Amino acid sequence: MESTEYAVVGAGLSGAAAAWQLAARGHDVALLERSTPANDAGSSHGSARIFRYAYPEEFYTGLVQEAKTGWDELARLSGKQLITPTGAVDYGSIRQPERLAAVLAARGIDHELLTPDEARRRWPQIAFDTQVLWHPDAGVIDAHESVAAMVDQAGTHGAELHNNWAVASITASNGGYLLTSGDGRTLRAANVIVAAGGWLPQLLGSLPLPPSFLTGMPRIEVRQEQAYHFPYADGTDHKAAPGPTFIHKREDWQAYGLPGGRDAGFRGQKVAQYNGGKVLPSAAEQDGKINPDNRRRVIEYVAEYLPGLAPEPYAETTCLFTNTPTEDFILDRADGITILSPCSGHGAKFAPLIGQLAADLASGAGPAPDRFRLAALAQTH
Repeated sequence: MESTEYAVVGAGLSGAAAAWQLAARGHDVALLERSTPANDAGSSHGSARIFRYAYPEEFYTGLVQEAKTGWDELARLSGKQLITPTGAVDYGSIRQPERLAAVLAARGIDHELLTPDEARRRWPQIAFDTQVLWHPDAGVIDAHESVAAMVDQAGTHGAELHNNWAVASITASNGGYLLTSGDGRTLRAANVIVAAGGWLPQLLGSLPLPPSFLTGMPRIEVRQEQAYHFPYADGTDHKAAPGPTFIHKREDWQAYGLPGGRDAGFRGQKVAQYNGGKVLPSAAEQDGKINPDNRRRVIEYVAEYLPGLAPEPYAETTCLFTNTPTEDFILDRADGITILSPCSGHGAKFAPLIGQLAADLASGAGPAPDRFRLAALAQTH
């Protein structure tokens, strides 16, 4: 029977990052993926995820700054442009642009706070309704290429990728763990890192974790989100100058948008209602179906607030968000099992750093931030 020092379950952004970091440190690593890395059924597929520094508190903004070092290193090693610079605008009555600006100022990040008229003159394709935060160092992450780059780096350092290896159970065995796949294959591992995203809820019950650890687990909500690609109203692809990403939050509506990149054939923008999809028991129950009411609401939003787009989507897709009540990540360890869930729809930008933190925690080289440990999460849910 095959054995390994570390088995990483899930080859999305977080799992691939953890495998890369562990393998680069000389550890024996097996990366187990239920399908193939960054496949369409998970949370890490496609070419369009927002990279931004704007958060309402310094904790996350500081982590983005740390993560950027890892992104730069991965770009150097892979020879790929993984983040396309576009800048970002943040606005809306509950987005608090002034507060975001104060955080960026405290962290020394370039930004401007604009009036709605100033912003409309600069970006006439957006109808702004409040003050606007602009920070030019934001951009768009190519999630699929980033996963591929991290898997490649893990393999360069000796990690083995096992595609089509869906973990059905993990049991304690001889001081380590026995992992069994859905088709009966087995693997022994001294340590396990579970980075299963939307499949985490269904795996939790089969993990040999202490009851006290499991009782501290926050409620995990899996949503099947829906996103739509709208063409530019002027009919061009804007590949050379795609325009900024945006986050717009009002009391009754939260939307985000970004250049669709390769996913949209460079023809338009990807727009979605934040957490507008249906709640699922786990990722296994996703059906890939678009809710017609959600489509209608997003079309109406585009018609009112995004005059630079033609309000008729030419493509649409679903994806998974895996949320905690506080939107904080889960990164904690009990015995030889590390739970790694950088989730809640905003984890992509942290991937290289999350991989480092997971490798530190799993190997005993260092702690995870207290905020991501179950004891802290249990106090806030």
